[in-house]
Amino acid sequence: MSRIGRMSVVIPAGVTVKLGEDNTVTVKGPKGELSKKMHPAMTIREEAGALHVSRPDDEKENKALHGLTRALLHNMVVGVSQGFEKKLEIVGVGYRAVKQGSTLQLYLGHSMVNGLPQAKYCLKEGDGITFEVPNANTIIVKGADKQKVGQVAAQIREKRPPEPYLGKGVKYSDEVIRRKAGKTGK
Repeated sequence: MSRIGRMSVVIPAGVTVKLGEDNTVTVKGPKGELSKKMHPAMTIREEAGALHVSRPDDEKENKALHGLTRALLHNMVVGVSQGFEKKLEIVGVGYRAVKQGSTLQLYLGHSMVNGLPQAKYCLKEGDGITFEVPNANTIIVKGADKQKVGQVAAQIREKRPPEPYLGKGVKYSDEVIRRKAGKTGK
């Protein structure tokens, strides 16, 4: 059996799980509510404050879906109870982030953005995603849905990926940029 799939998902206090028809799982907690339709071949049951996932047979696809379903359930429970966050760092002279209300503005050294003579990108909070800007060079993306948090962080990083010569750009806080040597004189 799948080692991940065999593990149960413990439901912490303050979190409620509702198993609906068509394998739809709804998880409510202090950080929000998430709902997802799981694969119909997987059987999900709730016993003694924990969720258990089982599969019908040992076919390769069902083995893969077994671990995937359990991991998705675990991420939903952790998301609504603790939440997820991604931390990004901005490196470069004049590069900075500013939060005004619910809008994140990124100044990343561009003279034109989308054909307009403005030098900033604007991203709005919403859909369960919030931004924190503790200082001008740090952005923290927070939310209950792990996939959305990662996607928004990747979209921010995409605006100016780090380059290998000077290390300028937007990078994840735990990302290591492999530096290259520049040109050498004759």
